[in-house]
Amino acid sequence: MPLRSKITNPVWTAGSRMYSTPTENPFQPQPDDDPDDVVFANNYGVRSIELNRPKKLNSLNGSMVRKIIPRMQEWEQSDLAGVVVIKGQGRAFCAGGDVAALAQWNKTGKEGQQKSTDYFGLEYKLDHLIATYNKPYVALMDGITMGGGVGLSIHAPFRIATENTLFAMPETTIGFFPDVGASFFLPRMEGAIGTYLALTSEQLRGVDAFYHGVATHYIHSSTLPQLESRLAELQFQDYLDLSARNRIINDTIEEFSTGLPSERPAISGELRTTIDRVFHHDQPDIHAILTSLEEVKANGSSQPLRKWAERTIETLHTRSPIAVAVTLQQMRLGQSWSIKQTFQREHDIAAKFMAHPDFVEGVTARLIERKKERPNWQPNTLKDVKQKDVDAFFKQTSELPLLRSGPDYKQYPHAWIGLPRESEILGEASKKKSNEVVEFLLEKYGGKQGVREKIAEVLERNGL
Repeated sequence: MPLRSKITNPVWTAGSRMYSTPTENPFQPQPDDDPDDVVFANNYGVRSIELNRPKKLNSLNGSMVRKIIPRMQEWEQSDLAGVVVIKGQGRAFCAGGDVAALAQWNKTGKEGQQKSTDYFGLEYKLDHLIATYNKPYVALMDGITMGGGVGLSIHAPFRIATENTLFAMPETTIGFFPDVGASFFLPRMEGAIGTYLALTSEQLRGVDAFYHGVATHYIHSSTLPQLESRLAELQFQDYLDLSARNRIINDTIEEFSTGLPSERPAISGELRTTIDRVFHHDQPDIHAILTSLEEVKANGSSQPLRKWAERTIETLHTRSPIAVAVTLQQMRLGQSWSIKQTFQREHDIAAKFMAHPDFVEGVTARLIERKKERPNWQPNTLKDVKQKDVDAFFKQTSELPLLRSGPDYKQYPHAWIGLPRESEILGEASKKKSNEVVEFLLEKYGGKQGVREKIAEVLERNGL
């Protein structure tokens, strides 16, 4: 049965330090917290978190984070809790953080900016907890999944997309940068897809989130209730480690795979090859990327490709110039950051954006007043952005205390749960015939849905 989200538990004080008074405890409920914005439920071995702000598209705020963290810590210590499932009420999983409230705080000056920075610190503690959680964690990305919602899902071993999934990191649109651990997961996406998504805020819909590795599984939304019931039936032997339990859950989710709606993602073939070239990590700056796009616009091999280049150029020029430049540098540096470093460095960057005028300008223009015209960015064009101003965002001025010191890693330990990586496919193709590659990887990945389709697209795109 659903449980009230208000909770009193000593684990609120667990973490990197103890708090001497309740007011110093960042997980202490606040007077204006909504008691019903998160609903918790127990169903045998499943512990579920349901984000319950459907009218706000389940946008994440401090009230919700303060409830989720202690409950997850409690479940982590419980032998009765086998699997944690997180989902959203309504048509969104979670459309992002409640940035409108942060922008209002920032308008009050340094005190409000610090309040916003503290919120990001709290959110990143939760994201890092998910990234290092020692119980199986399943995110049902059924609906809009953006910004803060990505932080609640992307670091999980199990990320389930449906026909309703709409994934994006739209931060450059509002004068901010892709956070919630984007410095870790976007640069590690295949090719240059992550950088492209970060700079343009382009969306991935439905099965495309699965093909590109944002999701680990794709099932139809109508089967989600049955999946939750099936997960509740699972019983794990005490001696099974996390990896073994994850394998059981992986096999269980695959039971609900009923086919894919398309054999290729929308970004494939010639378009994917062009994105990988134009947004390649060797491109020195945003101006080099724009030059490459202009070349595609003028000399692209097809009309759709030339139109894509034209739209992408226009998109980049409408985004916050400082946000675009910072995000590009973030994609380059984040490749070498560990998961712990990621959230600590992002906290510094977020603090600097809270003091920058573009965040308030972007949120006000795009989300509050919903103006169609381009916001009044400072600086106003990409040519006006100075490298020293970009570098200032990456100066370490603090170290966010996380809830745990480890484990730390530079590659997700659960990468095997999704589809095979392109590098693995090409590696096998260098030694085997195409049909042998398919047979080998299908067996290795347990006949997983999507393996055959991804192999075919990768081999075709690479002329093999």
